[in-house]
Amino acid sequence: MNKNETKDLLEKVAEGTLSVNEALLLLKGAPFRDIGFAKIDGHRALRCGVPEIIYGASKTKEQIAEIASEMLASGQKTVLITRMSAAAAEFVGSRVPLLYNDTARAGVAGEMPAADGRGRIVIASGGTSDMPVAEEAAVTARALGNEVTRLYDVGVSGLHRLLAHTDDIMTASVIIAIAGMEGALASVIGGLAECPVIAVPTSVGYGASFGGLSALLSMLNSCASGVTVVNIDNGFGAAYSASMINHIGVR
Repeated sequence: MNKNETKDLLEKVAEGTLSVNEALLLLKGAPFRDIGFAKIDGHRALRCGVPEIIYGASKTKEQIAEIASEMLASGQKTVLITRMSAAAAEFVGSRVPLLYNDTARAGVAGEMPAADGRGRIVIASGGTSDMPVAEEAAVTARALGNEVTRLYDVGVSGLHRLLAHTDDIMTASVIIAIAGMEGALASVIGGLAECPVIAVPTSVGYGASFGGLSALLSMLNSCASGVTVVNIDNGFGAAYSASMINHIGVR
């Protein structure tokens, strides 16, 4: 929807010939912007509550930079870019303001928003080897306007490390439990927390872990009723869902 169309729409609302809800519906269905190699959905925030996010894997650094620039130029204040290499981040950062997290392989172009969720998202990982997935979740959650608490290396092989953070677990709005190997961390946390627990299996582990499949099946078969599961290594997906839960009744 171009400037003139938007102006005409607002004038109809002001005249009373179009209701606010009807106008909002039209805005939600406004067309994307075609830049040749990508079609930018500038109205996703109206439909889904969260603006479009760039998946950086397999895109060239030039493509990422142009998409991010277009989004910022159209008024999007925060652009999250996931699965982006350090080399691509260096190039993109020379074109737009960028905060890059090397461990997460994720960057935020533009502004980091203030936390406006109902509570905190706790991100717990079984081991240090799970940090890349955990940091992807943390960067995503922060970019979507959430307060984040990190609990790293609190796996079940040393249960006392997790129990030392009982207050954080019991006061969280949502918990993201990230683990490889046998994936038992999610069930343990699910048995302690009254909030939703989103489990993320990781591809960390020896041969019989089958690249995270063992952890995935363990988490899917968790006896803790409040545990739901996302795909292997999908820290982004877990944080997106956690943010939606943390913003219920806010936006």
